Amino acid sequence: MTFELHPNLQKKDFICDLDFCRVLFEDNRNYPWIFLVPRQENVKNMLDLPTPARLQLMREIERAETAMNRLFKPDQTNVAMIGNMTPQLHVHIICRFKNDAAWPKTVWSEKPIPYEPDEKQKLIKQIKQEILKDD
Repeated sequence: MTFELHPNLQKKDFICDLDFCRVLFEDNRNYPWIFLVPRQENVKNMLDLPTPARLQLMREIERAETAMNRLFKPDQTNVAMIGNMTPQLHVHIICRFKNDAAWPKTVWSEKPIPYEPDEKQKLIKQIKQEILKDD
């Protein structure tokens, strides 16, 4: 089998591939928000991964969260694996600010506001450069 994104994740914008995960962009200007998706077939939960793969996932989460913190300097970073609507393991990394649209509620409490296309592409490029900085 080959790795394939769930249809809900196929709608997201590609940022880059790390050794283990694909990094995707959430088009919601309310919050800087990315996803890490292990490039493994039929993985619904973290427990579906063997221990070495789980450790690699944790390393890549740390790398992505560090990059997002350096780039956006949020008040809080939310890191979560929520698969209720998308049953493929994916990790949300969301930068939160005390003055953002939903603070302190969840990001799903506010309607998404998409970026302008040029702004979105510029932001994707910046995130990619920050995540790949140490390569």
